[in-house]
Amino acid sequence: MFSHIYLGTRDFDRALAFYRPLLAGLGIAERFCDPTRPWAGWQSTPGPRPLLLVGAPFEGEHEPGNGQMVALLAATRAQVDAAHATALAHGGRCEGPPGLRPHYHANYYGAYFRDPDGNKLCVACHEPTAG
Repeated sequence: MFSHIYLGTRDFDRALAFYRPLLAGLGIAERFCDPTRPWAGWQSTPGPRPLLLVGAPFEGEHEPGNGQMVALLAATRAQVDAAHATALAHGGRCEGPPGLRPHYHANYYGAYFRDPDGNKLCVACHEPTAG
């Protein structure tokens, strides 16, 4: 369904320091990084799409949108826990700690946070075991 998702940033170096460890912990490979543009991209496996892109907005200024969120898939609940901790350790802000959210479905285990620019993210696992 998606070709790519682009998240804007006011400070590319700060965003890179946030997204590199977060996405590496989820096993999402960095595809490219061009600080001169500035932007970077990570791709799903088996690839080549969808891509998650982070960079300076083409129009210039960045303001995070209200009601917009990007949810990243985790293979295990432990990955959700680790991703949330990584996000907070790298300048993120908690918007909901890791835990079951059965109002979505019985096995929905997710965590919510904002990146240093205020973009809202979720990491979710849909598997039935605590793994």
